[in-house]
Amino acid sequence: MGETEGKKDEADYKRLQTFPLVRHSDMPEEMRLETMELCVTACEKFSNNNESAAKMIKETMDKKFGSSWHVVIGEGFGFEITHEVKNLLYLYFGGTLAVCVWKCS
Repeated sequence: MGETEGKKDEADYKRLQTFPLVRHSDMPEEMRLETMELCVTACEKFSNNNESAAKMIKETMDKKFGSSWHVVIGEGFGFEITHEVKNLLYLYFGGTLAVCVWKCS
């Protein structure tokens, strides 16, 4: 019975956090807001498929802000990257999902 309650609590927590929590960003305000909105839309649309969500974000960013965007979405990863200044966004969404978007040439 305790295991079932734990899963229910986790599902409730994920449902409660429906806003993006920015961990780090050096993007201009307008670009950051557009990117956050795009990330939320993609993660909600492809809630069971992080690969498709990342592909949607990357393709949209490439069209809107030029090519060479990279996207990582997952629940447990570490990263060390080199990126262009003013082109990085790292946020959490839905409780445990982390999204990192950056541009490098």
